[in-house]
Parts: sequence; C-alpha cells; structure tokens
Amino acid sequence: MTGRSVSAVLPRSLRVWLGLIAALAALVVGVVGVLYAGHSEPGRVDRWIIQPTADSVRPPWRYVALATDFLGEPAGAATLVVAAVTGCLLLRRPRAAVLVFAGVVMTVGTTTLLKSLVGRTIHGDGNLSYPSGHTAFLTAFALVVALLASGRLGLGRTAGTSLVLAAALVAGAAMGWAQVALGAHYPTDVLGGWCTALAVTPATAWLVDRMADWPVEWTADGGQPERR
Repeated sequence: MTGRSVSAVLPRSLRVWLGLIAALAALVVGVVGVLYAGHSEPGRVDRWIIQPTADSVRPPWRYVALATDFLGEPAGAATLVVAAVTGCLLLRRPRAAVLVFAGVVMTVGTTTLLKSLVGRTIHGDGNLSYPSGHTAFLTAFALVVALLASGRLGLGRTAGTSLVLAAALVAGAAMGWAQVALGAHYPTDVLGGWCTALAVTPATAWLVDRMADWPVEWTADGGQPERR
C-alpha cells in the first residue's frame, strides 16, 4: 500500500529505537514498583532530591505549578485531547486522531492499574502514588504530538528520535516538577509515570498502525481475502 509509510503514526525509521527505549522504560517501571511496593514514606532517593510531602513552592512559582498540574486534571486533560483530536480530523488524519485518544487512555489506564498493584501511598491517607498519572498523561500527550510531527515532517531516525525524546523529557520534567513541588507525588513516582508513558505510547502507536494497515485485498473474482 503506497500510503502506508505516509499515514503511519509510528514512523518506520523510529520503530527500533523507540522499541528499545520502551522496553527499558518498562523495566524501570517494574523495578521501581517492586522496590517501593506497599511503602507509605519517601525513599532514600526521594529524600535526597527533596522533601516530597512539603509544599516547596511559593507564589509566583506556585501558580505555575498549579497551572501545570491542571493539564493533568480531567478538565485540562480533556481539553488537550479534544483540541488535538479535532486538529487531526481537520487535517484529515483519522489514524492520528485515534492515536491521540488511545495513547493517553492506554497510558493513564496503565498507571491506574499499576497504582493498585504497587500500593504505594503518600500523606498517610491512602492516596495511591506510584506511578504518577499526571506525569504519565502529559508525557504521553507530548510523545503522541512529537510522533505525529516527526512523521509529518518526514524526519529521519536521529532527528525523529531526538524530537520525540526531547518532547517527552520537557513534558515529563514540567509535570514532574509540579507534582513534587505541590507535594502530590514522590520524585520516584514521577520517574515511574514518565517511564510508563515511554513504554506504553510507542506500543499503542504500533498497535494502531497494525490494525489500520492490516491488508485485506479481495481477489478480482470476489474470492477469499488475501492477507499478508
């Protein structure tokens, strides 16, 4: 199919590197989750970085942190997703629109499942904290946008991978800072959320491409479909 490489949401040139990164990220999520399973206090790494449960920012930076945090709240997240999906549809890229929705849903859904499995809490009142859903959401959203931009611009392996990782790093760092600064998560929760997005989003993009590109060609005489 001639349009397959053009419409793919996971550019072929990025598949190997992003696949390796996704595997490494999944390993980190698992290892950190095992280390802090059932914990209700910050770990040594958390304490070394900052006192996670302390409100460490004051105005005007607190307002910046709150605004960033809003992007991960239901209203803010929905606004970002609806805007991105609408943009994709206006550009006549339905597959990209599917990835925007599926990418963030799969990522957030994975963090929700992991929180129940790991059982790490913060503030001692049963608030499950690992991994950070806010960080995972914004990182996943940035990853999706960067993937679509990379494909749209026809970037090669090096430039495309750099763009995707830079977008993930900036988004993850921004939301991670807000979550730790506001005392909503431990730093290692943020790492877990960031890595969850790195693991789930490329896999979701690959699945979207596989489902959309599943070649079914009917023979000229109307026989059985030929799959390849």
